[in-house]
Amino acid sequence: MPFPLPLALAIYVTIWWITLLAVLPLGVRSSEEAGEELPEGADPGSPVAPQLARKAAITTVVAALIFGLVVIAANFIAG
Repeated sequence: MPFPLPLALAIYVTIWWITLLAVLPLGVRSSEEAGEELPEGADPGSPVAPQLARKAAITTVVAALIFGLVVIAANFIAG
């Protein structure tokens, strides 16, 4: 592995957060789009079912794949 462990963890966490920001908006429906009755003071743009656990799992898998590609590229460049 071309990276020391702390650097590898920092790279993975950075990739994970960037991937999460890309995955979060996928499949989101607002309360207004779903036609739900909103309580007083509720934001009509709030998501109905954000499915955060599912999105975190998808993010983890995608980030691991991207990190694997980064490691392969670093090994290839390092020769």
